Amino acid sequence: MSSNHNQRIAIDARWVFREVSGIGRYTLELLRQLGEMGGPFTYLVLVQDGERQAFIEREAGLAGLAHFEFAHLPYGPFSLRGQVAAARLLQTHGVGVYHSTNFMVPLPAFPRRRPHAIRCVCNIHDLIPLVHPEFTPKALKTRFAFVYRALMHEIARRVDTVVTGSESAKRDIVQRLKIAEERIVVAPDGVEARYRPGGAKPSAQGAPKTVLYVGRSDPYKNLPGLVAAFAQVVGDGGVEARLRIVGSPDARYPEAGTVAQRLGVADRIDWAGYLDEAALRRAYQEADVLALLSRYEGFGLPVLEAMACGTPVVCSNAASLPEVVGSAAWLVAPDDTAAAAAALKTVLTDPATATRLREAGLAQAARFSWKAAAEAVLRIYGEGA
Repeated sequence: MSSNHNQRIAIDARWVFREVSGIGRYTLELLRQLGEMGGPFTYLVLVQDGERQAFIEREAGLAGLAHFEFAHLPYGPFSLRGQVAAARLLQTHGVGVYHSTNFMVPLPAFPRRRPHAIRCVCNIHDLIPLVHPEFTPKALKTRFAFVYRALMHEIARRVDTVVTGSESAKRDIVQRLKIAEERIVVAPDGVEARYRPGGAKPSAQGAPKTVLYVGRSDPYKNLPGLVAAFAQVVGDGGVEARLRIVGSPDARYPEAGTVAQRLGVADRIDWAGYLDEAALRRAYQEADVLALLSRYEGFGLPVLEAMACGTPVVCSNAASLPEVVGSAAWLVAPDDTAAAAAALKTVLTDPATATRLREAGLAQAARFSWKAAAEAVLRIYGEGA
C-alpha cells in the first residue's frame, strides 16, 4: 500500500443527524477508528454545515487531526442539487475513493461503466422495503416503492463495493439487487469498550425489574408484539416489572400504545424517547433484560450493545439476529407471544438463567469491535489504488 500515501478518501457523513441513529452511530465509530489508526490515507468528511462538523469532530475525536479535512455540502444526499454538487466536489478535491455510509451515492460521479476514475463504496444495511414492504407500510420507500426499487438497482449497477453488516443482509442484496458476491464485503458492526457493565441494577435495590426495548416503532420491529408479551409477564406471570421503550416516538405507528391501553399495562410502560449515548449506556446497564422481537434486522446493534453491558437478551430468531447473538441469547419466533413471555419471565425470575445469559453475552460481544469493522473498510480503500 505504499503507493497510497497521498490518496484522498471522501466519507459522506451527512447521515449523522442531531438524534444519532444506527447509521449515524456506524458513521461516527468508523470515523473515530480511522482517526485513531492513522495510516496511509487522507480523509475528506462531507457534512451539511459547520454545526454538524463540530458535532462530528467532538463525537468522533477528529479535532486537530492533520489527515482529516471537512467539506460542507448544504444539500441532502437525495436532492438533485446535492447529487450534482457532490459529484463536482469529488472531482475538485482529487478524491480517489468515495464512501457513503448509507445506500445513496451521487450518481453523476459514477457512470454505469467501470472502472471509475473515483471508486464508489457504500453501505447497504438492509433492504427491508424490498424484502418485506409490509413491514414499513408508511415509509416513503414503501409508498414510492417503484422509485426506491429503480434507485437501488441503479446504485447496484454503479457502486464498486458494497459493505453490509451480516451474511443475512448479504444474501438479500445478492438476491434482490443481483450484485455479484465478490463485490460485497460483510463487516459486522462493533461495540466499544465504553459499553460495559455498570454497578448494581436498580432491581437489586428493590425496584421493579426492567424490560428494555431500544429502536424505532416501524412494524418490522414488532413493538406491539413485545407489549403483548410484556402484558403476559406482568399479568398471568405475576412479575413486578416495567417496560422501558427507548427511541424517538413516531406518530405514524401508534399501535404499541394502543395495545398497551387495551391490555391494561400502559401505566407500566416508560416511553423514554431518544437518549444520547451516555444515557443509552445507562439504560442498558440498568435493565434486567433487553427484548428485541423484530421480524427483520440487517444487524441489530441494540442486542450487541446490551450484551456488552452485561444485560441478558431475549430476541427473535429472524434474519441477522442469530448471527449476532450466537448462542448467547434466548431466541424465540418473532410472533410467538407466549414463547417470548415465557422467556422474559424466566430471565426476570431465575437468577441462574440471567447469570448464564449475562456471561455468554459478555463473551459474545467481545467478538465484535468497531476496530475490526474499520479495518475491513480500510482494506477496501486500499484495493486497486
